[in-house]
Amino acid sequence: MTLQQLKYVIEVANRGSMNEAAKRLFISQPSLSNAIRDLEEEIHITIFERTNKGISLSKEGVEFLGYARQVVEQAELLESRYLDAKPSPQHFAVSTQHYAFAVNAFVNLVNQYGQDEYELALRETKTHEIIRDVKSLRSEIGILYLNEFNAKVINKLLKDANLQFNSLFTAKPHIFISANNPLSRQSIVTIDQLHPYPYLSFEQGEYNSFHFSEEILSTLSHPKSIRVNDRATLFNLLIGLNGYTISTGVISADLNGNEIISVPLECDESINVGWICHKNVALSKLATVYVEALHEAIGEQ
Repeated sequence: MTLQQLKYVIEVANRGSMNEAAKRLFISQPSLSNAIRDLEEEIHITIFERTNKGISLSKEGVEFLGYARQVVEQAELLESRYLDAKPSPQHFAVSTQHYAFAVNAFVNLVNQYGQDEYELALRETKTHEIIRDVKSLRSEIGILYLNEFNAKVINKLLKDANLQFNSLFTAKPHIFISANNPLSRQSIVTIDQLHPYPYLSFEQGEYNSFHFSEEILSTLSHPKSIRVNDRATLFNLLIGLNGYTISTGVISADLNGNEIISVPLECDESINVGWICHKNVALSKLATVYVEALHEAIGEQ
């Protein structure tokens, strides 16, 4: 087993493709495939499952990748300390529901630890895709919420994927609305008061189940309802249509300005927002720093 082989495995996992990884590594695709097959034969596990649709990490491969990343990181620290070598580009990815504090934490991470070269990814995406991304180690960290309604379904998916949920904070439901919305003058709003306004929610694609909704009270019927794919569009519609969405109440004026505000919703529900990761894979340095940045971003709200 060589350090170069470990770097090959990491690059293939990052790219999700032998061809793309080979291009980045400046070697031929057959040479890369052979190097990884030699490694698999040596350690007697299958790291990548190969199908007509492409490649993906096996269950054993996920665990191996976690160790490989640690070894490569330590080797690079030694090289930079004693050989004055140029640090390799940093890699880190997070998949998250549409939370401003997750973006704030990502900004802080880049500002504090970004080198001259890095390849980072922040994916605001659908709930099921967050779990899938972390399961496959496409992302090290995922951010989503649990509550009494969705916990049974989400926790089963996490258990099956060998993932764990780590709580960040528990919040009472709020609505996000335009500062010009008539409800903005209320200290608290009821569900009945929301009926005249368009309800905005995030599209969940083929997994558009109530249990995967980013908004609690997802089973309620709404006379006016609009689904969107990104946070910018949702916020534009909050302003343009006097719409509303239901979330944690944690909002960033730095990122979103003062045109959107949060108002408490009269409701007995609670939202437990947290981050998910693999149970048996140690976090990279950047992942650890990002989790710290999450706590700082929440504390600043």
